[in-house]
Amino acid sequence: MASPVAKRIACTLAMADQYVSDELRSFILERIDSVAQIEALLLLRSDPRSQWDAARVAERLYISKADAADALSRLCASELLSCDDAIYRLEGVPEQNRAMIEQLLEVYSHHLIPVTNLVHSKPRRIGSFANAFKFRKGI
Repeated sequence: MASPVAKRIACTLAMADQYVSDELRSFILERIDSVAQIEALLLLRSDPRSQWDAARVAERLYISKADAADALSRLCASELLSCDDAIYRLEGVPEQNRAMIEQLLEVYSHHLIPVTNLVHSKPRRIGSFANAFKFRKGI
């Protein structure tokens, strides 16, 4: 018998199947770790020629500057934003990634819950939380 958590994850993924293409699902699972990253990405996409710093993003998204900086740096590491001296922008992002960002915008704007549930169902996030409780040598 499946655990309640396993049932919830299965239900979440089934709902996402209705609205999120396989290609977009892979993109989200491989490159997006939080809803804050989606919101930051779509904020910068709204004005692709503008330059943003973590403080400005934090102010617009009502999150801490540290959370904004983390989201932005992860997006840069995934080649979804370009970054120079803590200034972030969409210009310079590979075209195939920009196309996926456009797909994400379209689906997220109409099916927010399935997309956010997909982000929250990522096994990697659960493992990262569990790893915080492991004892490490030399700490």
